[in-house]
Amino acid sequence: MNRQNKGSLSEKQMGYLLILPALLIILIIAIWPVMRSFWISLHDIRLNDPTKTEVHSSYGLDMERYVSTFPNLLRYVKKEAEAAQGPAKDKLEAIRQEIEQMNQALQQSGEIASRYEAIDQLLLEFKPIPNELKYVTLTGEATDAIRTTLAQTESTLLEMGANKQLAKPEGAVGVMAGITSAIIEPNYVGFTYYQHFLTDSRMWAALYNTFFFTVVSVVIELVLGIAIALLINRPFRGRGLVRATVLIPWAIPTVISAMMWKFLYDGQNGIVAHLFEVTGLVSDMGVLLSTKAGAMFSVILADVWKTTPFMALLLFAGLQTIPHSLYEAASVDGANRMQQFFRITLPMLKSTILVALLFRTLDAFRVFDLIYALTGGGPANSTETISIYAYKTMFAQMSFGEGSALAVLVFLCVALISIGYIKILGADLLGEGNGK
Repeated sequence: MNRQNKGSLSEKQMGYLLILPALLIILIIAIWPVMRSFWISLHDIRLNDPTKTEVHSSYGLDMERYVSTFPNLLRYVKKEAEAAQGPAKDKLEAIRQEIEQMNQALQQSGEIASRYEAIDQLLLEFKPIPNELKYVTLTGEATDAIRTTLAQTESTLLEMGANKQLAKPEGAVGVMAGITSAIIEPNYVGFTYYQHFLTDSRMWAALYNTFFFTVVSVVIELVLGIAIALLINRPFRGRGLVRATVLIPWAIPTVISAMMWKFLYDGQNGIVAHLFEVTGLVSDMGVLLSTKAGAMFSVILADVWKTTPFMALLLFAGLQTIPHSLYEAASVDGANRMQQFFRITLPMLKSTILVALLFRTLDAFRVFDLIYALTGGGPANSTETISIYAYKTMFAQMSFGEGSALAVLVFLCVALISIGYIKILGADLLGEGNGK
């Protein structure tokens, strides 16, 4: 019996074993992307800069760019030397010898020499360069030597061009820019982006817009959701049709509903804008999407129309779990409808409201598609949320390191919101209310 116990798992070990697959899925799907974004945020990665498209921890050389641009530089200097005379010819010959010596010093490394020949052959055959051949690591001394040679060459060529000693002075800038861009520098910047965002007024404005949109829209949706849930929970003729109709706005794709509301808000032909002007809610039809307050009001109204059914559906499911006998007993004791609502309905719906608020708050905080399709974050960034700011930084400015830092900040805000909800409203769900 003791031998059997030694070979068996305890209840605690069995519990960990059962949740291990779920933990692995969470690690792969949720935690790993966040850690990867955090790692990228520590580097200056820009897709519009050929030398910063990847993470580089040391100095290096883009062999594809070097192989394709070095012959152009050498050819340009030779042609200028053949056309020049006197001291200008001597200067150009000296430049040619220096850059050839630089190339020979680089190719003293067998790895660089073999890669040079392989890449040159692939370029001649118009074939793509594989990543394992493209980048090579350089020492700091070798990088400084290349920089010094290229800087002296560029300075001399520009000076000769200014003195009209070159046949084609405009070509010097192009060939020098091409070969200089082949040098790769370490792009680790640490927490520079996070320090920048702490003093970035645009980021704080986007964060304020996000919180304002989230709080206002979620509060309105909660109130309307409870009212609709109570309505469709009551027995009446056609209740099934009403339940199905309520879910229609939620079933429409967000981008489609955003474009639909954009037409409704149109300053010339929008029906909603016209009704608001007729009823005196706005002074002019065009203010809904052209002013800061009007644009924020417009996106909140569209979001309330779109996602209130989601809130109502969750709360309706919670109402179905409340025993009807509680209301019968309350009626016998003389409690009216309002007392029954605050003494029975709301306490019994606490866990459901927590779940609904948690999911809806997180969904509203990371809102992107509705606002992007409706206002694009305008006018004057008045409806720009933190998600839209991150999107513009990553895909409009092509700054993936900076955009990843914003993505990490969004994750931290979402985590704090989740913890806050659980601490404030969900203590009983964690068993803290069972210690009686």
